[in-house]
Amino acid sequence: MLEELLLEKKVWAVVGANQNPEKYGNMIYKKLKSREYEVYAVNPLYEIVEGDTCYKDLSALPKLPDVVVMVVSPKRVKAVIEESAQLGVKYIWFQPGTHTPGLIEMANELGLETVQACVLVLLR
Repeated sequence: MLEELLLEKKVWAVVGANQNPEKYGNMIYKKLKSREYEVYAVNPLYEIVEGDTCYKDLSALPKLPDVVVMVVSPKRVKAVIEESAQLGVKYIWFQPGTHTPGLIEMANELGLETVQACVLVLLR
């Protein structure tokens, strides 16, 4: 399964990471970090998430992530998919509620492989 392959990848970017411990962007960021993934927070609204630098977009990251996990509303996803494809990211992980069939199709047309599942459930 693609989910299992992606969970073996060690460099992740969490688009929508935030400082609110009750929101999924924060929970996912902390979970990946606690599992010793190299994880980067991406959110233009924050400078720091969980004591780490938060980047405004994928292009600002110091390293290309293996996997980009989406924790934002579908209306913010299109630009991230396009940026991911331009940078050479191969995998997009869509959390529940972050995608539409059109966004999945767009990602696939740009050569990205996608997963639609809750990363927190799979890392239990």
